[in-house]
Order: sequence, then structure tokens, then C-alpha cells
Amino acid sequence: MKDHSKPSIPAKSNARKPAEANRVRIIGGEWRSRVIDFPAEEGLRPTANRVRETLFNWLGQTLHEQRCLDLFAGSGALGFEAASRGAAEVVMIENNRAAMQALKKNQEKLAARQCRLVQGEAQDFLKRSRDRFDIIFVDPPFGSELMAPLLAQLSSHLSADGHVYAEWGHALDDTLLVTPQARWQLVKQGKAGAVHFGLLSIARDAR
Repeated sequence: MKDHSKPSIPAKSNARKPAEANRVRIIGGEWRSRVIDFPAEEGLRPTANRVRETLFNWLGQTLHEQRCLDLFAGSGALGFEAASRGAAEVVMIENNRAAMQALKKNQEKLAARQCRLVQGEAQDFLKRSRDRFDIIFVDPPFGSELMAPLLAQLSSHLSADGHVYAEWGHALDDTLLVTPQARWQLVKQGKAGAVHFGLLSIARDAR
């Protein structure tokens, strides 16, 4: 007897294919739609496309002549996006060796001469450096307690009228925004899933 039952159809999955899981697309500027690859390392969590789009809307889309610091470069999603949008210089700090190797390959692929890659800890770089930047990206490991000590260090590295972009697993409240070195004000903020993100500047009366 023939079986006339319809064959079962596998349910569609929304999960990205393995080949796509460790890739991120630049969404604006000179390298729009170019893809960068990053390794499957624990804690490596690229800023989501819609969050990046919101961030660069806040920053005005183009970053011509801006100097940027990406303290936890990771996949390079923020740093290469900033360079794509015209930043004069992007210093990218990353401690993970595998991630740094991927950043170097992506830098070469994009011919991103305005990007300077530095392997090491973010806080060590801030202690050594005397440079100031117009935009500083701060996206520490999700479960870390690094945001407070980082904000305490950043005021001396921010140019006049500069901004810090902070992304973290907790809300950015006054316990973080008031430090002995400066009082930060939250200019813009948003939330995407468990991720809190915001654009900070130093309160004018605290300069």
C-alpha cells in the first residue's frame, strides 16, 4: 500500500549559518557593504547593526577629520565603521591575539591606513597615552566591572566637545557617571535586548 502522506518539511531556522556567524557588514561610508571577519572567541560580541546605525546617526553620519579611539576593538565593527565614515585616525586596542590577527587581515583587505592597531589592555594604553580623541568607543566585556574605572580615566583623553560611546550590560546611572575626575552627562541613550548604550560628554560646568 502506497504511503500518500506528505513528506515532512524541516522547520525554518532564524539562526545564522556558521559561515555567516563570524562576519559583520560595514553599513556606511567608503566601505559600505564590505564584510569583515572575526574569530569565534569567547566574549567577542560585535555591536549590532541597528545599534551602530543609531550611534552614527547620533554622531552625524560622517566623521571627517575626527580622531577616534576604539578601546575594545574586538571584531573591528566600530573602528572600521568610523574609518569608513571619514575619520582621520582610528586607534584600535585589542588584547586577544586571535582577534588582533583578524583585525590586521581586515585592515589589509580594506587598505585602512588611517587605522592604528595596538595589542594590549585598554587601561594600560590609557595610562601610557597622552593623546586626546574626539570620539572614544568603550565596549568592555559584557560581564566585567570595567566601565566605572574606565570612565574615571577617559576625561583626560577626550578633546573639547568630544564624546564617549559606552556599551554595557547595565544601565549607565549616576554611580558610573560621577567620578572624581569629571561629571559625565548622558546625551543620548538606548537599549537593544540586554545591551545598554549611550553617548556621553563631560558636563560643561565640570570642564
